[in-house]
Amino acid sequence: MQISELKASHRKSSGKGVSRRLRKEGMTPAVFYGPKSEPVLLAVNSTDLKKILKGKEENIFINLQIVNGGNMEKFTLIKELQIDPVSRKFLHVDFCEIDMERAITLDVPIHFKGQAIGIDNGGELHHIKREIKVSCLFTVLPEFVEVDISGLDIGDSVKVQDIKLPDGVNVLDPQDTIIASVAAPKAVVKAEAVEEEQEEVVVETPEEEKGK
Repeated sequence: MQISELKASHRKSSGKGVSRRLRKEGMTPAVFYGPKSEPVLLAVNSTDLKKILKGKEENIFINLQIVNGGNMEKFTLIKELQIDPVSRKFLHVDFCEIDMERAITLDVPIHFKGQAIGIDNGGELHHIKREIKVSCLFTVLPEFVEVDISGLDIGDSVKVQDIKLPDGVNVLDPQDTIIASVAAPKAVVKAEAVEEEQEEVVVETPEEEKGK
């Protein structure tokens, strides 16, 4: 699990005016909080934060080095990041403290391995879920979960219950949740549906009509 380093500084006040001034100075307003810590108002360098976030989508862990007003280091997870939809500039970031002795609940990405044999047979692969929710200590938290789909043929699926997780990692999604499946081509499905409709049509013979 990759852990990044980031420096942060205390800020004494909050408000829209203060936040605008910080952004003009190349800083992003932030807050640090945790189950055993009081919220702390912070500011972090926007360029440094952008470098950390580059190429990453979720579960970004950071050793937050808080300077000025008393130095301290906190192990955190970016819990929320607000971004301006037009300028794409960072508006605010929340750092949540991670307790190494307590289980955390997170969504872990799913990495699919192999190519389903059903694709070679004309089937269509559907990725139903791209991540699963787990609960565990950080020390055993997997960076991703690998799912082998090479054995899936048309009509087959892989479910949460089929995933093998490391010891100490508990999955919170329902066991029967489908993660990926291989379906028959749409043209085939449509043709079968038409055939079923035709079978349901009752055609009366002339003899049957005379008997009415």
